[in-house]
Amino acid sequence: MNHRVQLVPHNITFEVNEGETILEAALNNNISFPNRCQVGACAACLCRKLKGEVSYHLEPMLTENEQARGWLFACQAYPTTDLTLTFDE
Repeated sequence: MNHRVQLVPHNITFEVNEGETILEAALNNNISFPNRCQVGACAACLCRKLKGEVSYHLEPMLTENEQARGWLFACQAYPTTDLTLTFDE
């Protein structure tokens, strides 16, 4: 099942196919998305979830507090619902 991701406040929307990470989908749709290592080590793709849910194949290197505040690594996160994301605090 595909899920829609909206980046705010930029009003950019793209689809994430089943089995794709958020970052993979953004790059496959020619969307400029900060990244460097693409394995969750550099934190360049760190963004904050305003709405929706994600899952991980491997637990991300984020504290429980960071995860509770919505922070996620787009290179490792698989959407399980439609999402609204921001790069802002």
